Amino acid sequence: MSSSKDVRAITIACLQFEPRIGEVEANLDALDRLARAAAAQGAELIVAPELADSGYVFADRAELSRLAAPIPSGAPSRRLEGLARELGVHIVSGLAEARAGRFHNSAALFGPDGFIGAYRKLHLWDGETTVFDRSPPEAPVFDTALGRIALAVCYDGWFPELFRRYALAGAQVVAVPTNWVPMPGQPEDASAMANILHQAAAHSNGLIIACADRVGVERGQPFIGRSVIVDATGFLLAGPASADAEEILLARATPGAAAATRQVTPRNNVLSDRREDAYGPGFGPTDPDAAPNADDKTSQTAGEVT
Repeated sequence: MSSSKDVRAITIACLQFEPRIGEVEANLDALDRLARAAAAQGAELIVAPELADSGYVFADRAELSRLAAPIPSGAPSRRLEGLARELGVHIVSGLAEARAGRFHNSAALFGPDGFIGAYRKLHLWDGETTVFDRSPPEAPVFDTALGRIALAVCYDGWFPELFRRYALAGAQVVAVPTNWVPMPGQPEDASAMANILHQAAAHSNGLIIACADRVGVERGQPFIGRSVIVDATGFLLAGPASADAEEILLARATPGAAAATRQVTPRNNVLSDRREDAYGPGFGPTDPDAAPNADDKTSQTAGEVT
């Protein structure tokens, strides 16, 4: 495993497509096809949409219970783990998770050596609150051969606290499976609010953020596409993708250089300049390289949960 301090550019891919509710095998077939195409173009980290296996708009909890599977022992996880091993890549996908009688809107990370870890969406959106369970307050950062990777899902992007916590924990890349929907009051000619929020999170925390959205209309719910890959400076590396078409976004980024972007002037660092005396302490453990002046030197490794 390489050191998180290594400076090496990697190729990130976001897969934008249309999962269909209840069609797990067909959805995984589409993900497989696009992941292979992305890997053939050099992708090393591949991100798929939220609930890419099951689809999104569940009629009720009973329907979710028929479609959800354990992570990593369920069939969707096993298939994605095998694909990551075969292609020699890292794959992040949103999955409907069944876990000890509870159901979570989750994201899982697989690598060339197998399953690495999972994250369970902290902030449930609208109808999700009627079928999914509240997740435990966990926000892991995983040490991988590509760098330190964290996960978020869709509506999590509306909460800057999560991205700040990840930055303080030493994350370099945040992979975001998502199913963005239109925002009330959004002008047609304006940038998607989701893109604005993730660009702001990337810039203010020095994080590379890769958002893979879906397209289509499911049971009357439209989705907006517009997947993006954002540099740690906050500027776009790829996208926005189209609003309605299947696409593969590809971009080169350097996880090991992310922390340097936090030094916005010789005298200013967006993490070490925080005034905790005015608005309270930071969120979660602090990585010594992320915030040079912080006292808390703990960090997190693969598979561990804060």
